[in-house]
Amino acid sequence: MNSVGEACTDMKREYDQCFNRWFAEKFLKGDQSGDPCTESFKRYQLCVQTAIKEKDIPVDGVEFMGPNKDKPES
Repeated sequence: MNSVGEACTDMKREYDQCFNRWFAEKFLKGDQSGDPCTESFKRYQLCVQTAIKEKDIPVDGVEFMGPNKDKPES
Protein backbone atom coordinates (compact mmCIF):
# COMPACT_ATOMS: atom_id res chain seq x y z
CA MET A 1 0.00 0.00 0.00
CA ASN A 2 1.30 3.44 -0.86
CA SER A 3 1.60 6.21 1.66
CA VAL A 4 -0.64 9.26 1.92
CA GLY A 5 2.18 11.29 0.40
CA GLU A 6 3.83 10.07 -2.77
CA ALA A 7 7.22 11.20 -1.48
CA CYS A 8 6.69 9.05 1.64
CA THR A 9 6.04 5.72 -0.09
CA ASP A 10 9.69 4.59 -0.14
CA MET A 11 10.06 5.55 3.53
CA LYS A 12 6.94 3.53 4.34
CA ARG A 13 8.30 0.47 2.56
CA GLU A 14 11.65 0.85 4.32
CA TYR A 15 9.96 1.05 7.72
CA ASP A 16 7.55 -1.81 6.95
CA GLN A 17 10.40 -4.10 5.90
CA CYS A 18 12.47 -3.18 8.95
CA PHE A 19 9.57 -3.71 11.35
CA ASN A 20 8.43 -6.98 9.79
CA ARG A 21 11.98 -8.36 9.87
CA TRP A 22 12.47 -7.31 13.52
CA PHE A 23 9.06 -8.61 14.55
CA ALA A 24 9.50 -12.04 12.93
CA GLU A 25 13.19 -12.60 13.60
CA LYS A 26 13.53 -11.06 17.07
CA PHE A 27 10.33 -10.14 18.92
CA LEU A 28 8.40 -13.34 18.22
CA LYS A 29 11.44 -15.33 19.34
CA GLY A 30 11.53 -13.57 22.71
CA ASP A 31 14.15 -10.90 21.98
CA GLN A 32 12.56 -7.74 23.33
CA SER A 33 15.76 -5.68 23.34
CA GLY A 34 14.10 -2.91 21.39
CA ASP A 35 12.82 -1.89 18.01
CA PRO A 36 15.74 -0.99 15.67
CA CYS A 37 13.33 0.77 13.31
CA THR A 38 12.62 3.84 15.45
CA GLU A 39 14.60 6.29 13.30
CA SER A 40 13.03 4.94 10.13
CA PHE A 41 9.58 5.39 11.69
CA LYS A 42 10.35 8.96 12.77
CA ARG A 43 11.43 9.92 9.23
CA TYR A 44 8.30 8.34 7.77
CA GLN A 45 6.04 9.95 10.39
CA LEU A 46 7.46 13.42 9.66
CA CYS A 47 6.97 12.90 5.93
CA VAL A 48 3.34 11.85 6.45
CA GLN A 49 2.64 14.82 8.72
CA THR A 50 4.08 17.16 6.08
CA ALA A 51 2.00 15.52 3.32
CA ILE A 52 -1.17 15.85 5.40
CA LYS A 53 -0.53 19.57 5.88
CA GLU A 54 0.32 20.11 2.20
CA LYS A 55 -2.83 18.30 1.05
CA ASP A 56 -4.89 20.10 3.68
CA ILE A 57 -6.38 16.80 4.89
CA PRO A 58 -8.64 17.43 7.89
CA VAL A 59 -7.47 15.48 10.92
CA ASP A 60 -9.51 17.13 13.65
CA GLY A 61 -10.39 14.58 16.30
CA VAL A 62 -7.85 12.04 15.07
CA GLU A 63 -5.35 10.85 17.64
CA PHE A 64 -1.93 10.02 16.30
CA MET A 65 0.23 7.26 17.70
CA GLY A 66 3.81 7.75 18.68
CA PRO A 67 6.06 9.00 21.41
CA ASN A 68 4.95 12.63 21.05
CA LYS A 69 1.19 12.11 21.10
CA ASP A 70 0.83 13.46 24.65
CA LYS A 71 3.17 16.41 24.19
CA PRO A 72 1.65 19.80 23.44
CA GLU A 73 2.14 21.16 19.94
CA SER A 74 4.77 23.84 19.50
